[in-house]
Amino acid sequence: MGAAVPVILSLAVGTGSANAAASPSAGPRGLLAHTHNHTVRTLGTDPGDNETQDLLDRSSQYAAVRTAPGTSVGAGAFQAAQAAAKALPAAPGTWSEVTKQPYNSDALNNRDPFWSNSSGGAGLVSGRMTAIATDGGAVYAGAADGGVWKSTDKGAHWKPVFDQQGRLSIGAIAVDPADHSVWVGTGEANSAFENYTGDGVYRSADGGRTWALIGNRLDNSLVSRISFDGNGFVLVATSNGLVRRSLLDLSSAWTTVLKPDPNPTGSPYRTSWISDVRIRPGTNGKYVVAVLGWRGGTQPADVSFNGLYVSTTGGTPGSFHRVTAAGIAPAFGRASLDYTADGGKLFAIVEASDTLDLNGVYRSDSGTAAGPWTLIADNTTLDASPNTATDDAGGQAWYDQYITVDPKDSKHVYLGLKEIYETSDSGSTWTSVGPYWNFPKACWSFDPAKDTCPNTTHPDQHAGFVAPDGTAYFANDGGMYSRPAGLRAVVKWRDLNATLHTLQYYYAGIGKWPTGGDAIWGGLQDNGTSVLKPGAAQMVSPFGGDGGDVIVDPNDGRRAVNEYVDLAMARTQNAGLSDGTTRSYTTITPTCATTIALEFDPHPCDPNPRFIAPYTADPKNINHWVGGGQMVWDNKGAGWSTVCNNTACSWKPVHDLGAGAQATAIGVSGPTIYAGWCGNGCNPGGSLPFVSGIDTNANGGKWHRISAPNLPNRIPTSFSVDPANSNHVYVVYGAFSRRWIPGGGVGHIFESVNGGATWKDRTGNLPDAPVNDVVVTHGLLVVGTDVGVFVTQADAPFQWSRVGTGLPNASTNDLVVAPGGDYIIAATHGRGIWRFPAKG
Repeated sequence: MGAAVPVILSLAVGTGSANAAASPSAGPRGLLAHTHNHTVRTLGTDPGDNETQDLLDRSSQYAAVRTAPGTSVGAGAFQAAQAAAKALPAAPGTWSEVTKQPYNSDALNNRDPFWSNSSGGAGLVSGRMTAIATDGGAVYAGAADGGVWKSTDKGAHWKPVFDQQGRLSIGAIAVDPADHSVWVGTGEANSAFENYTGDGVYRSADGGRTWALIGNRLDNSLVSRISFDGNGFVLVATSNGLVRRSLLDLSSAWTTVLKPDPNPTGSPYRTSWISDVRIRPGTNGKYVVAVLGWRGGTQPADVSFNGLYVSTTGGTPGSFHRVTAAGIAPAFGRASLDYTADGGKLFAIVEASDTLDLNGVYRSDSGTAAGPWTLIADNTTLDASPNTATDDAGGQAWYDQYITVDPKDSKHVYLGLKEIYETSDSGSTWTSVGPYWNFPKACWSFDPAKDTCPNTTHPDQHAGFVAPDGTAYFANDGGMYSRPAGLRAVVKWRDLNATLHTLQYYYAGIGKWPTGGDAIWGGLQDNGTSVLKPGAAQMVSPFGGDGGDVIVDPNDGRRAVNEYVDLAMARTQNAGLSDGTTRSYTTITPTCATTIALEFDPHPCDPNPRFIAPYTADPKNINHWVGGGQMVWDNKGAGWSTVCNNTACSWKPVHDLGAGAQATAIGVSGPTIYAGWCGNGCNPGGSLPFVSGIDTNANGGKWHRISAPNLPNRIPTSFSVDPANSNHVYVVYGAFSRRWIPGGGVGHIFESVNGGATWKDRTGNLPDAPVNDVVVTHGLLVVGTDVGVFVTQADAPFQWSRVGTGLPNASTNDLVVAPGGDYIIAATHGRGIWRFPAKG
């Protein structure tokens, strides 16, 4: 096995049990009481936005499912799993895309005044986008876990061109001006714990029709930038150092030219994180500036190598030296750079490694990395800028940042943080041209006839690019947007997301629609909860913020329970229909977690749920719901009459998993409940050892902890309980086996026929990769994993097959069988929802 390297990034911020930084999200506006704060701890308590602290848990949770009990995975793990998947036979049939319709975040009929973000101004949205490049009339855009997309009409229509490559997590895209080849760096590099790593750099010489891996695999790396020097060399900024190669030999290995830590094993990747590399125009490719920019929030030594490094020989090995950047404040963290077209000025946005906030925006009028640098913007400056809708502009500069200079106007600069800012005078003045949302503005109204606000962008910015034709393109957590670069200091946007199918689902649900067909619901990263009604031209978003787990009445698709975060739940019986003045949701959350502001203060309440906490309906009784945080909660069959407020709560705590424990999966059949959990804060690499297990009340109704030596110490992700025999249960586990993770044990799917007293490993030839869900249908056992969906006969030797063809290589987080049993859906983290026919 190769050296262990991080699969997804372990971060530590602030205090408490969480040790990872999450990709932030916009909370439902009612939870924010229209204070326009971006997260929901802040009602009257925190000074402005506090996303970094409030949403630490999300990406930690997503990563731990893939790495626990460790913080890293051995090099080659994903590659081996993908090879094993490809070697399996494919069951006949073809997947078809479900979520092909545009996703409207501003639907006028879905504006619950508390839970919805509709009418916020983001328009049509898609999943998180991270990279942009153009070549003539072609635009290329990279998605967080959705691959590369191409448009030939300025973003009006897109098509995927990377679906079957090894990794769909994209960090950078660039076009070589010499031959117009397209280069893609895999591995999203926004420094959040849920960023999937890549396997290297790919090149297409035919506009994205075919791809070739260039050089050796950069396994488990993340890529921030690809830069061509004009002299036959390319440099790539990765989380494992700066690498370089000749364009004349595309098969030879990459050469590492900047990795200054002589002992990187003490802090792998953190002291080798190259967040940007730029080549100064006008120097014949000789003057290269690289940023070693680990974002901080971990051990102090992790940022000891941070700073600006310069080569004056084109980035040749051994030529880089760190320079003193005169004028840039201490606590140098993640940073991004851009030059004016003539190379005369260099701009930088720098995050503060001690606070994870904005250090400052700077300009070097000498064009050199040494400066002197002039501070041209900070939080105070940007918070006072016209049109802004946030009072903490740089509060998450560790996660969302870029700076882009207009190549045709050296004084015109775009700055991406939570919002998009613009200057036309080299930074003397700034205007927010992409406000966070429209809710706090005087132009906004619940009455559509009185809402005069122009469309803005989705918040949380990741990339900006000004094309030669004068079109400026921007990527953020809600997809792609554009505007003419000549349009200055006004809010006016075109969303480009109608055909960009990159939604990142956590969970999904299906229910029959009264007039025929099925409604399909799904909880999304930073894009609320979507619902697609039969025959609808658009999906709509009745529920805002991060969308989590879902329950949908299989007999009535209008009835659903949706989750924000931390087990914050609300139910609707009309598919979230609201004109903005009447409530379509009833809040029913039993949580008192400190990371959200509650509409009610229930007693008792759960002190420690997961960021995306599990809950499920009993397959024997759709009105019987069970959820899990530190406590296991049972609504005792209250169904659509479930309440939880200051005076009454249908949820009853039936079991305590213990201090520091959190439910990760719930299975139920009648009175029998299985609760998978992780403990000691659930954070691999923390001060306490990672632990996991299963508690149940099977075999007599008394709660007990299952003791089974062959179950792995990894996170249980899903149960499938036989509705005819509650002692018959399957459980699946995330992460990789001990071959790739020390202490990871073996096996991914286990079966018990005696209520958990003993378990048999049913993994067979299933690829060794995280398994996220399991369902049983028509006598078939189906699992969703990070490397595909697989099926086997439930009553035969466990020899697995791939489920059909045509499913993109994004991870499958959830599987749902349709109420009629005639099809199954796969909810992916980056390529939306897909459907496969099921036969009896």
